[in-house]
Amino acid sequence: MNQFTILCFKQSTISSRYWLERCLRQYLVYHARVYSNGINNHKNYIVKKENISKKKALRLQILQDIKQTKRKVEVIIDKENIWTVPNILCMGRIVTSPYLSYLILSQDYQIALWLLIIAGFSDLADGWIARTWTSQASKLGTFLDPAADKLLVGTLFLSLAWVGLVPIPLTCLVIARDVALVSAVSYIRYQSLPPPKTLARYFDPTYATVQLAPTYISKINTAIQLSFVAGTLAAPIFHFVNHPALEIFCYVTAVTTLAGGVSYLISKNTYKFVRKKTSTKSSN
Repeated sequence: MNQFTILCFKQSTISSRYWLERCLRQYLVYHARVYSNGINNHKNYIVKKENISKKKALRLQILQDIKQTKRKVEVIIDKENIWTVPNILCMGRIVTSPYLSYLILSQDYQIALWLLIIAGFSDLADGWIARTWTSQASKLGTFLDPAADKLLVGTLFLSLAWVGLVPIPLTCLVIARDVALVSAVSYIRYQSLPPPKTLARYFDPTYATVQLAPTYISKINTAIQLSFVAGTLAAPIFHFVNHPALEIFCYVTAVTTLAGGVSYLISKNTYKFVRKKTSTKSSN
């Protein structure tokens, strides 16, 4: 407070002194608040700056951990080439399945029968190619081949049951067994992944973690199911619907379907976990 203000304060009346004192008090309170807010704002700015620095450091640490984990996973998991001829044939059967269903629902059985025959030959061809040329074999193929067969068979059974050519109980049996097998394979795939278990790595077909080996009974069952479907498709073309041979074939298909499902439960060699082979250098 300067000397002029003090002199004016002494020469003023009591009333004016009161108002002058009140104004000075409000002036000091206002500046005290401004000063306090300035200090608080400065502290908040410093705290925010420190938080931003901590967040940046945490983000960089997380990125480094992800890169290190990815390198460790790539050491454990073997990445393979999935674009092989057998896998492409399997994908062709998967793509053909909805069109076959459309043909059956449209009662165009002749074209559906020819496509089924081609799909059957492709199933034989992809297995023969994978066994003959080892470069064409892949861990993904052990998943993709039975998955394509089950999708094809399930689609055909559902479509034929819809048009009344296949009994509904047999269709339910086939679909239930395939759903149980697919659920078991999905669980095995999840268990075989090393941490961290992410959806991206789970659905990445190049990460081979499990190799499947279908049982002998399951292979016979797939052949019988496709043969039964082919005979059922040929029945309206060659006019032998409800033939006793088809009824016997239906019971045989049901028995082999149950036997194939049980064989997966009791067999110990249906799958095995796969890890990358590390080459060891011999010391001279």
